[in-house]
Amino acid sequence: MSRNSLLFASLPTTTRVALSRAGYESIVELSDASPDQLSEELGIPVSECQALVSTSKAPNPFINHSAADMSSKSHSILTCNFPCVNTILGGGLPRGSILEISGPPGCFKEKLAVDFVKKVIEAGEEVIFVDMQNMVNSATLQRILEESPTTPPDYKTLVRHTQLFTLPELIAFMHTLHLHITPNTRLLVLNSLSFPFQSPADMEHSKRKAILQRVRQFLLETSSSGNITIVTTTQLSTKVIDANGAPANFETGTTAIMVPQLGPTYLPAGLSYRLIIAYESRTTGFVRLLSSPSYQPEDGPAPQEPYELVN
Repeated sequence: MSRNSLLFASLPTTTRVALSRAGYESIVELSDASPDQLSEELGIPVSECQALVSTSKAPNPFINHSAADMSSKSHSILTCNFPCVNTILGGGLPRGSILEISGPPGCFKEKLAVDFVKKVIEAGEEVIFVDMQNMVNSATLQRILEESPTTPPDYKTLVRHTQLFTLPELIAFMHTLHLHITPNTRLLVLNSLSFPFQSPADMEHSKRKAILQRVRQFLLETSSSGNITIVTTTQLSTKVIDANGAPANFETGTTAIMVPQLGPTYLPAGLSYRLIIAYESRTTGFVRLLSSPSYQPEDGPAPQEPYELVN
């Protein structure tokens, strides 16, 4: 195996999968690439792409320091207390990645997001929790954490909770988050991220698209600043399709399906996992993987795992 191939294989899993999906087979193929274009193509942070390009141009990339830094980047996995989720994520959520959890009202998407909070603070690491629909306000989060026997006594110093409900507030938050991130921040939760996009109802498509692109860039930059894991939750909306599966309206369509309200464009493809929760009864249902760095819908039937909630 060539040195380039060995180096390629040593990269973080999300980076390696993104490169493979784009058709790259060795690190040397990136020598003429632009970091900005590569970031757009792969869906990984510009800073990481700059390191990739620099590595590909090094005289001896096999021992290049930038490559060593990347290969030593934390590969740890963030698990939760929902076995179905750990299974469908291939053992857990890689730190530094992005997880979207979608589902109808009443499903356990907020419980799942808070469960990741528990896991992070149990390790003595810090969390920023942003609630955008009053689904998990400060008092609710405090109660849940205090009821958990594994919550550390100093948890209040590890959790920063804030609320916002409008797009201007969301944009302002994205511009100022860097002021609140510490070297120990490891998780950002954006709960009910779809809610601010519901108003105004007549928002122009071009404006909505532009804001979603800003969110995407924000997620890229945040996940790369200190290997921060990001969890978002979103509501579902109805999508009408025709007999061939193409988008349609209520006159031409034959089937209505429920899909995540924000769509996939705000998520960096090379870093993101998308889950949808569907319940069959009050305590049972299934979790389906919509996409991930290693799975796309065109690859075949979506993986899914059944769940049963117990007290």
